Amino acid sequence: MEWFHFIEDWFAPLVIHVLEFIGIVLIAVGSLRAFWALIKSNFDFGDRTTKIVLGECLALSLEFKLGAEIIKSVIIRDMQELIILAFVVVIRIVLTYVIHWELKQMDQDQMHQTLEQEKSDAQNANL
Repeated sequence: MEWFHFIEDWFAPLVIHVLEFIGIVLIAVGSLRAFWALIKSNFDFGDRTTKIVLGECLALSLEFKLGAEIIKSVIIRDMQELIILAFVVVIRIVLTYVIHWELKQMDQDQMHQTLEQEKSDAQNANL
C-alpha cells in the first residue's frame, strides 16, 4: 500500500505537471510558428498554412493536457473534484475533435484546389 501513496502523493503530480508544461510549451511554440507564417504571408488571413500550423500544435498540446487530466482522475479526493475534472475532460475532448475536424476539412479543400489547379494546367498545356 505504501507504493500507492508514493504514486498518489509524489509521482502522479510530477507527471501531471510535466505533461501540462509540455502542453503549454507546445501552445507557445505553435503560436510563434503560426505568427511567423502569418508574417511571411504578409498577414494574409486566408492563408491555410498559418491555420494548419496553429491547429496542429493546438491539437497536439491538447492531447498532452488531456493525458494530464486522465492522470488527475487517479488522485481525486472528493465528488466536486470529479465533477470539475469531468467537465474539463469533456471540453478538451470537444476542442480536440473540432480542431482535428477543421484540419481535415482544410486538407480536403487544399487537395481539391490542387487537383483543380493540375487539371487547369493540363488543359492549358494541351492548348
